[in-house]
Amino acid sequence: MGYTARRVDYYYTTVSGEPGGAYELLTHLAKQGVNFLALTSVPLGPDTLQLTIFPQDPLKLQSAARSAGLAINGPHYAVLVQGDDEVGAVARILERLRSAGVQPYASSGVSDGRGGFGHVLYLRAEDADRAVRVLTG
Repeated sequence: MGYTARRVDYYYTTVSGEPGGAYELLTHLAKQGVNFLALTSVPLGPDTLQLTIFPQDPLKLQSAARSAGLAINGPHYAVLVQGDDEVGAVARILERLRSAGVQPYASSGVSDGRGGFGHVLYLRAEDADRAVRVLTG
């Protein structure tokens, strides 16, 4: 099983109001050249959405957020694991972390349908770098 693991920063923001608010925000960020490594959205109510943004370049996201008057919360810490998709890949990664005493408090993953996967592990600040060392050592 081949994979890479790297520490990534992520940020939260809340979008309220009319449908399309997330579209407008994401369009603004794209026009500012903000590329995402990952993105999640979760409804907080009928008219509110929380976005979790994993930017490729955190400084570019921060600048684009300032220019839009957008409040973002972060950076927070995660590890992005990307690799060859096979049965049990995530279980083996989590076992390596467990054996080293690193406990993610949340995670999210996806298969790309072409033989690869991505998995985001949400970690406490003090565990993020150690998790990368465990997974790449």
